[in-house]
Formats: sequence, structure tokens, C-alpha cells
Amino acid sequence: MSNKIKIATTSLAGCFGCHMSFLDIDERITALAEVVEFDRSPLTDIEHCGPCDIGLIEGGVCNSENVHVLREFRKNCKVLVAVGACAINGGLPALRNFVSVEACLLEAYRDGIGVDNPQIPNDPELPLLLDKVHPIHEIVKVDYFMPGCPPSADVFWTFLSALIEGREPSLPYELVHYD
Repeated sequence: MSNKIKIATTSLAGCFGCHMSFLDIDERITALAEVVEFDRSPLTDIEHCGPCDIGLIEGGVCNSENVHVLREFRKNCKVLVAVGACAINGGLPALRNFVSVEACLLEAYRDGIGVDNPQIPNDPELPLLLDKVHPIHEIVKVDYFMPGCPPSADVFWTFLSALIEGREPSLPYELVHYD
């Protein structure tokens, strides 16, 4: 059995930019790999989140599958971190909250510019859309919030280093200012 800290990550309704920023820690990922083991993440082929110390969630919650994955992470992760604007407040996907799901589907699949074969997908394998995009804290308890769109690689490094060392994460102004 490994004594390494176990980390899992997933992307819900978002652009995957937070994961790309996480991978931008570049060679520091080898130092990280010395002290952590990755469960579900872009670096593994693990489909479901197992018991973990830290769960990193990117993206808001827009469909039934997102709810299921988020609840699975909350159940299995000792610490759950909302990563980026979409997880924290819904981000860009939440712009659809100002129109009905029906209007959104009609525009995207039937009436939109460039639609060649107008039909709204109706496959039972597709997850059901929620009426709105939710930040993850509206669905489960979140322990920490990592701001940014996306958070920089240095924010990831500083934040994760603190958690791994058992310290309370604290991000200096220089890492999170947007002016």
C-alpha cells in the first residue's frame, strides 16, 4: 500500500482549461508524482473516482451525469476543491441560465446558423440537461475554492503544495490578481 497522497480530477461543464493549466506545472509534475498518486485524472485511464485525499473539480454542473460524477467525488474525496470560475460560479456555461433549455436546444440543433440536419438529439445514452448550470457548491459541500479562469500553474502548485504539506492553502495577491 502506498503512503502517497491520492489525487483525483475531473472536468464537468467547462472547457478543460483548468486541467491544461494544471498540466502547465511542467517539470514540477515529476516532483508532484513523487508524493502523490493519481486516481481519476487526464494522466490515468481510471473511469471512476476511488477513495482519495484530494478531489479537484473543474466545470459547473449542467446535466445528470455531472451530478452523478460530482456526488461520486464528494463521497470518495476527503477534500474537495472547486477549481476555476465554472466550478465556483458556473462560469461561461452558466450564460445559458438566461434562456430556457428548450430555446437553447432549438438554437443549437434546429434553428442556428449552419445547422445542416436539424434535429434535437434524443438518445437515451445522453445525460439529461438540468434547467440551469450550477456552481458545484450548490450540489455538494466544497472544502476549498481555487479561483481563476483558469487558475495559473503557479496557483495550482502553491495550492496543492500547501494541502499536501498539511497546511491551509493561502494564495498571495501576486498569484490571483486580475488587474
